[in-house]
Amino acid sequence: MINHIVCFKLNDSTEENCLKAKEVLMGMKENVPMVRDISVGIDFLHSARSYDIILQVKLDSREVLDAYQNDAYHVDVVKKYMHQVVSNSIAVDYDLE
Repeated sequence: MINHIVCFKLNDSTEENCLKAKEVLMGMKENVPMVRDISVGIDFLHSARSYDIILQVKLDSREVLDAYQNDAYHVDVVKKYMHQVVSNSIAVDYDLE
């Protein structure tokens, strides 16, 4: 099992924009079949080093992670939207033992 984590810093981190980004990301739950589990959180601390949104997705394997990265909904809806509203992102992918 793989844990895929992405943190996003939005161009405009108003509550409305954070909630919209969360809604778009959570849309993968019903539309990306290889997603085993998904959670999205919105930062409340707002420190200088904070990111605004965290996405955590659990996938079956590294091969499934590759398929996820190329999934039509993930690419055409989620990535397209997030690239429009994000100023920076970081990611970590690791094996769950």
